[in-house]
Amino acid sequence: MFLEVFRPLSWLQEQTSTLHIKEVITKMATKLYVGNIPYGITNEQLSEIFSQAGSVVSATIITDRTSGRSKGFGFVEMETPEAAEQAIKLFHGKPYEGRNLVVNEARPRQES
Repeated sequence: MFLEVFRPLSWLQEQTSTLHIKEVITKMATKLYVGNIPYGITNEQLSEIFSQAGSVVSATIITDRTSGRSKGFGFVEMETPEAAEQAIKLFHGKPYEGRNLVVNEARPRQES
């Protein structure tokens, strides 16, 4: 009984790593890269647009640090993988304010 309650630290580290990996995979499945966004769109407008596909957790347009101007791309995190899939189907390649949106699953950031 004593051995069942107290497990080695390595077991806990293995479980933590596995749980973290699953969480990262799930998060990446719901986080979308959105490219070719019109420069005048705000985070709120982007969220509103993507809410047509399901519940939006967050929407962020990436801006230039010095000028504050939109770089024309951003990220939208959907609540479920199904909502993310629906958003890709609804918006990828579709015109919005004269620009064809690019919508894909976000990839992990490459370390340089």
